[in-house]
Amino acid sequence: MALAVCLLLDARSDAMIRSLWSRLENDGFTTLLSHTHGRHVPHLTYASLRSYDEERVAEALSALPEAGPLQLQVDALGMFRRSRCWLAPAVLPGLAERQESVVEAVQRTGADLHRHYRPGVWVPHLTLAPRLHLTDLPSVAAAVFDVLPFGAVADRAALVDTSTGRRRPLPHLV
Repeated sequence: MALAVCLLLDARSDAMIRSLWSRLENDGFTTLLSHTHGRHVPHLTYASLRSYDEERVAEALSALPEAGPLQLQVDALGMFRRSRCWLAPAVLPGLAERQESVVEAVQRTGADLHRHYRPGVWVPHLTLAPRLHLTDLPSVAAAVFDVLPFGAVADRAALVDTSTGRRRPLPHLV
């Protein structure tokens, strides 16, 4: 089980990504719509914690300065080595700094940060298909490139238990 610190999207952006998930599912690809517990929401993860005290993490994040909505410009498709296919938002001013402040806050609680979320290593992404085979990439890319580019807005944040999908809203955007 892991705990993720996530940015969640406004209703329009959420619906746009869910529509893309549905299209890919209809084309035979597993997306976050049906992956594992099926309670995934479109999100951008700032930090994934392997061990943590959830109360301390929530307190530390609540103590960070409130940040306003974050405009994202999504204009690319990416794929990690282990077959996770994703949308890539541009790293606009402020995004990397916000992620770094979140990581610093959670690490001060003693939480164990997954190595892929260290500042300078972290790759911001919005997951589409968690188990995509390389041979399927052209078909997925064709569907994705029908909707790219688009703007999205992250307007809230939550702690997400990745094993169940349980979300704990944070009091303000970080």
